[in-house]
Amino acid sequence: MGCVLAGAVGDALGGPVEFMGLADIRSRFPDGVREYGTAYGGTGRVTDDTQMTLFTLEAMIRAQMARGLGLAEHPISVLQHAYQRWYHTQGTPWHRAGGTYALEERPDGWLVAEPELHSRRAPGATVLASLRGFAGGVPSASPEKRINDSKGCGAVMRAAPIALWSADAAEVFELAARSGALTHGHPSGYLSAGALAFLVRRLLDGVALPTAVDEVRAELAEWDGNEETVAALGAAMVLAEKGRPSAEALETLGGGWVGEEALAIAVCAALHADDLVDGLALAAEHSGDSDSTAAICGNLLGVTLGVEAIPAHLLDGLELRDVMVQLVDDALLVFRAERVDPAWQERYPAW
Repeated sequence: MGCVLAGAVGDALGGPVEFMGLADIRSRFPDGVREYGTAYGGTGRVTDDTQMTLFTLEAMIRAQMARGLGLAEHPISVLQHAYQRWYHTQGTPWHRAGGTYALEERPDGWLVAEPELHSRRAPGATVLASLRGFAGGVPSASPEKRINDSKGCGAVMRAAPIALWSADAAEVFELAARSGALTHGHPSGYLSAGALAFLVRRLLDGVALPTAVDEVRAELAEWDGNEETVAALGAAMVLAEKGRPSAEALETLGGGWVGEEALAIAVCAALHADDLVDGLALAAEHSGDSDSTAAICGNLLGVTLGVEAIPAHLLDGLELRDVMVQLVDDALLVFRAERVDPAWQERYPAW
């Protein structure tokens, strides 16, 4: 719960400053990005980062339903289906958005019917193009059969819920990496997604973040094309060891527009957070993809600090909060259940 909600709060804090330079951010938020600014017609509004994270979480529930019912559905297929439903919320009719999944007039499940999700919040061009391609007949992509050479952060920013899938962090890494490769074909795009899910899994296990980073760098070494992601995490750790970074120092890790840089900025900020909001503000205050870096930082800090670390006024003002809470509650029920209740198939169809 902390992972999802704190990630969304970070997203909503960073969204209003995403396309601003550092000087403008400081002028608008002289005390740091600690309160919601106005974006997308209101305050506390989330971006495509949180939208896609919620569809990832819904996919994990559906995949667990399939697993509990003894069905052979692979979680990657379930994730692809979920992202096509999200693509539909971005304004494409279901018969053109769903591809091979558009067997009915409307997409199934309750999440896609939430009206607040049917809003474009600066979705990534690579994600839209990849999902449009699948809807048009292009087969699902993978690390072995890549759809493009993009390493944008649109894969890593949605990957945290995949940590639920297994107690084995290596298995979580692989599924998250393959999920990232559905839209981003460069290793730094999909491996950063694997790395985030791995880190969240290990934090859920009670491992400290520095140790988890060491572990994920070892896991990355088993994958081709790991060099940039390993180097970015290494740079984040080196910078963190020098003490609390300034915004200018944090920008030496990059702008966060690509996967490995977004992950590195989020990790460095999380390592120096005095509290949850402090970490989110640090992750958001730079001339780059502030919503994604703050969202990822929130995923990491939310696991260890919990929901209680989120100030009440930020939670109360967060768009889609009730939807997030319901989705997480349902996920916990399904993953903790000794057996899956078939009656849940209308809510979370297991295919």
